[in-house]
Amino acid sequence: MASEREHFNLSGPLHLTYVDWKNADHRRSIAACLVQGVYILERDRQENRQGPEALAPPWWEFFHFRLHSQLVDDADHSIFGAIYEFKPASDCSHLLINGTPLYVIAFRGTLTKGDAFLRDLQLDIHIIRNGLHQTSRFEIAMRAVRNTVAAFGNSNILLAGHSLGAAMAMLAGKTMAKTGIFLEAFLFNSPFLSAPIERIKDKKVKQGIRIASSFIAAGFTVALKARQRRNLSEDPFMALSAWVPCLFVHPDDHICSEYIGYFEHRKKMEEIGAGVVERLATQNSLGGLVMSAMGKESEEPLHLIPSANLVVNLFPAQDMKQAHGIHQWWRPDLNLQSKVYSYR
Repeated sequence: MASEREHFNLSGPLHLTYVDWKNADHRRSIAACLVQGVYILERDRQENRQGPEALAPPWWEFFHFRLHSQLVDDADHSIFGAIYEFKPASDCSHLLINGTPLYVIAFRGTLTKGDAFLRDLQLDIHIIRNGLHQTSRFEIAMRAVRNTVAAFGNSNILLAGHSLGAAMAMLAGKTMAKTGIFLEAFLFNSPFLSAPIERIKDKKVKQGIRIASSFIAAGFTVALKARQRRNLSEDPFMALSAWVPCLFVHPDDHICSEYIGYFEHRKKMEEIGAGVVERLATQNSLGGLVMSAMGKESEEPLHLIPSANLVVNLFPAQDMKQAHGIHQWWRPDLNLQSKVYSYR
């Protein structure tokens, strides 16, 4: 039996009777709903809900989108993504204004119900091991992104994802940015894999740990580059610095809350005159540096990015499940704090 949260008329943002695509709250809410549409597409598939019984269509039709295509995992045939096309009715052509994405590529996160769970769990493990780029699901996603960009241009496309899906969108966005193509991206509760320093209440202890970690990471970086005879001035973040995805996080969500400390610490290091140290440290994880020092190949950590518009939801969450959920992002009563961090 479908839960209340699967029904758009029961849990969707019905207050958005008029959509202003220049309004940041509207853009965030719609992007989150399109991601929710992917979740419900897969639930419809699992429950064999078709035709008038399908619950997914209202999640995009309410905002004048149509389902262009589904992205299906070749391992378990689950629907993990969707491409939506903006198609306003003839009497709503005024909605097609600057800033309206003509195509949205959305990715869902991990489903705990149904036969997709085991495959999703495998992908979650790949994120932890920095191996998401090697999976067939990501190859399918990346091919869809490249084909859509080639057909319709990057200025008309928006990436969106939640949790595991945000990691997919993050990796796709970084991959495209390295080629000079910068896609608008809305990343909800994207995983940040590191020690949960942000949970420490004492600010001085937390700051001390971060500063020490930065100097250790910077030292490792200098030593490894010297051993590998690489130029210390090489900065892999520079190619990505112009890409500024929107990161949506909740302080009580331990999966993504480290982004708050990650960017604030970078700013603090600049203020105390240790910007050079932090520019070396921010590009690497300590775990990856240790692996490299041991002679083992280590991929670039997925979660490390140079620039972002960090949006923090300060509305109290009842529990971790609510803090990590996609539903929070279309509530009309959110207390949001937004700040753009640019890599220099």
